[in-house]
Amino acid sequence: MRDDYTLEIEGLNLNIEYDRAKDEKEPTGKRLTAYAIKAVREQSGMNRKDFAEWLGIPYRTISDWEHGERQMPDYVLRLIAYKVRMECLEKRGD
Repeated sequence: MRDDYTLEIEGLNLNIEYDRAKDEKEPTGKRLTAYAIKAVREQSGMNRKDFAEWLGIPYRTISDWEHGERQMPDYVLRLIAYKVRMECLEKRGD
């Protein structure tokens, strides 16, 4: 069963889908961060490889964060979300 969880980070409204069968309740901690970084990347429209290159972060690090194998620092998530938001605004000309 899939559920949605809405999260706002640095002006980005992220709709995070998670599998209730795997996660019995709303995601928190490492799992929430994993869902959030994936949602930010998807909002950018990039695949994992391009996203890692664009940010200058090793692909393996991005992959580990998205799979919940490593905990991403909260401030890094906010900085990445801010950068994605600013790039989107710049492309739209706002």
